[in-house]
Amino acid sequence: MEITGYLFSVGIGIILGLLGGGGSILSIPILVYFFHVDAVMASAYSLFIVGVTSFIGAVPKYKDHLVSIKAGLLFGVPSILSIFITRKWLVPAIPDIIYQSDSMVLTKRFLVLGLFALLMIVTSITMIAGPKVKFTTEHEPRVMLVIVEGILIGFLTGLVGAGGGFLIIPALVVLTGLPFKTAVGTSLFIIAINALTGFLGDVINYDMNWSFLLLLTSLATAGIFIGNRLTHKISGFKLRKSFGWFVLAVGVWIFFKETFAAI
Repeated sequence: MEITGYLFSVGIGIILGLLGGGGSILSIPILVYFFHVDAVMASAYSLFIVGVTSFIGAVPKYKDHLVSIKAGLLFGVPSILSIFITRKWLVPAIPDIIYQSDSMVLTKRFLVLGLFALLMIVTSITMIAGPKVKFTTEHEPRVMLVIVEGILIGFLTGLVGAGGGFLIIPALVVLTGLPFKTAVGTSLFIIAINALTGFLGDVINYDMNWSFLLLLTSLATAGIFIGNRLTHKISGFKLRKSFGWFVLAVGVWIFFKETFAAI
C-alpha cells in the first residue's frame, strides 16, 4: 500500500502541471487511505505538498508570461487571511466528536473528509460537463466579487486542505477576464501562497513528520516537471473530462465509506 502511495504521489504533481489544479484531490486520499494519516494532519500535509509543488510549477509559467501577479494578489490576499484564520483557530476548535447518538457518531474526521468528498463530486461534475459560459476577456476585474470569492475559497481550503484550483481557475476567467492559460498559471501561484499560508497555521499547532512530508513533496515535485512537459502533448479537454470521471468515482467512494463508518 505504501509503495502504491509513493507512486501515486508523483501523480499529484503531474495533475497540477497538466491542469493547474487537482493536486489535493489526490494527496488527501493518498495520505488517509494509503499511509493512514489522521484526516486533519492529512489536510495539513496536503497543504504543504500542494503548496510547494504549485509554487515550483508556477515558475516556468511565469517565465512564459502566463501568471498575472496583479490578479493573483487581488485574489490571494483575502484568501491568505481567510485560510490562516481557519487553520490556526477554527479547525483546532472543532471537537473530535461533534455529535453522538445511539445510531451515529459525527466526528471531526467525517466533517473534513465528508466535505472534501462533496467538493470532489461538485468539482468532477464541472470538469465532466465543461464550461457552459462563453468567457470573455473584455472587462475590468470585478474587485469586490474577486475578494469575496477569495475569502470563500480560502475558508474552504483551510477547512478541508484542498487547494481549490478548479474553483479558482473559472473565477479568475469570469471575474478578472484573464485568458484561460493565464488563469491556469495564476491559479498555481494562488494555490501556492494559499496552501503554504494555511500550513503555517498548522506548523504552529501540530508536530510534523518532516522526513515523510519532504519525501512525498519531492515525488510530487518530480511529477509537476513531467506534467509541464506533457502539457503540449495531451489534449487538455480530454484529460480534464477523464480526470473528472476519476474524481467523481473517488469522491463518491470516500463519501459512502466515511458515512457508513459514522453510522
